[in-house]
Amino acid sequence: MGWLSTLELILLAALWGASFLFMREGAPQFGPIALIALRTGVAALFLLPILLISRQQRHIFSRWRPILIVGLTNTAIPFCLFSYTTLSLAAGVTSILNATAPMFAAIIAFVWLKQKLTSVAMFGLLVGFGGVFVLTAGKEGGMGQVEWLPILAALGATCLYGFAANYTKAALAGTPSLAIATGSQIYSALALAPLAWLTWPVQTPQSSAWGQVLALGVACTGLAYILYFHLIEKVGVGNSITVAYLVPLFGVLWGALFLDETLHLSMFVGGGMILLGVALTTGLVGKLRRPVKP
Repeated sequence: MGWLSTLELILLAALWGASFLFMREGAPQFGPIALIALRTGVAALFLLPILLISRQQRHIFSRWRPILIVGLTNTAIPFCLFSYTTLSLAAGVTSILNATAPMFAAIIAFVWLKQKLTSVAMFGLLVGFGGVFVLTAGKEGGMGQVEWLPILAALGATCLYGFAANYTKAALAGTPSLAIATGSQIYSALALAPLAWLTWPVQTPQSSAWGQVLALGVACTGLAYILYFHLIEKVGVGNSITVAYLVPLFGVLWGALFLDETLHLSMFVGGGMILLGVALTTGLVGKLRRPVKP
């Protein structure tokens, strides 16, 4: 992977890591559902002109059912769950929990698609979920009484990410990535609109919160999707998915810099175990050890 692609990968990780920062700030003012409805709506408006220029809009109608399912399971529901999680957990901790998505994808692929799960991968699952326990149960992380409901919400979100990844592979093979990204945001925004109207905050959010909505929609969703799918086309899925290892680093960094979140030993130990578990489960360790063919 060249230096330009590496920079794009780092930028993508920085954008997705920042999304936890913006949700942490915006969710208390808008509420979890209204915030994500606005986020997906802004992202849809950002991506739609690009889709029209590319003349791929027919796909969001011809494949509306699977794109709707991907929108609900990869955007609408998990985004709302993470938005709810940020009401209680630090942005850095939430971004680390987000890294468990590839582990759930491997489990679902094993159960649903009958893909092989090696002994190394199973050991990786044990290490990764052990890291979740260390991360959330460590008193030095500022959670003397563990907030289990937000933690379960975050893990439920990553489980949905894992399902969506496998479902996309099974049901949307051959569909342009830009059409999937744009259509999923449109259908997510439409699905969340009635719930957002019912849960709209009584007190008008501050102007800074609206700025965070724009940042979430344009930068952390619209631009991030374009970068991600560009990387997939340029360097392949295997290299692009390594962004999962960088997102927690930026999530922790942004939380410490802008929210004064304290870094604790449980974050480093638990986060390291989760990333190691993901590396073992996805086979990244084996790829790194395998000699490069001339």
